[in-house]
Amino acid sequence: MANTVMFIILALVILGSALLCVTTTRIMRAATFMLFVLFGVAGIYFLLDYTFLGAAQIAVYAGGVTMIYVFAIQLVSKRTLQGMVEKIKASRLIGYGLVVLVSLVVVSLILLKTGFYSNFDAVADTELSMKAIGTALVGSEKYQYVLPFEFISLFLLACIIGGLVVARKEED
Repeated sequence: MANTVMFIILALVILGSALLCVTTTRIMRAATFMLFVLFGVAGIYFLLDYTFLGAAQIAVYAGGVTMIYVFAIQLVSKRTLQGMVEKIKASRLIGYGLVVLVSLVVVSLILLKTGFYSNFDAVADTELSMKAIGTALVGSEKYQYVLPFEFISLFLLACIIGGLVVARKEED
């Protein structure tokens, strides 16, 4: 019962922070709300007794949010941060809501058609060891994730280089 209550609290924190992250117009607030989302996900890992994944979530992703703070300060001028106010029209808000609703229906139908919910109880009873999780993360066989991890690391490196190029001041 306590795990269910903690999960509900963490889920509400994650959903609320994610919603605030995408709706705020201030870059520093968005990064802060994203930090709360990442801490909430780490809390769910700790709730599932995956302490290594929870610690990695905090170390890697919370550290990444700190880097977002640094890049936000470097890339965006103070004048831009102070004067950035965006008005969202009601018609656009309704359109965005419809897109979200259609996406939710499509994802729900796909999950129901593939039998994801029926297989959930059988998967929840099995326990994975940390060795199995580690092998899946760094293995190169089928259904293992070393190749996507390397692609993501190259993509993030390209983003950092792009940010440095954009931040470079032009000489007059």
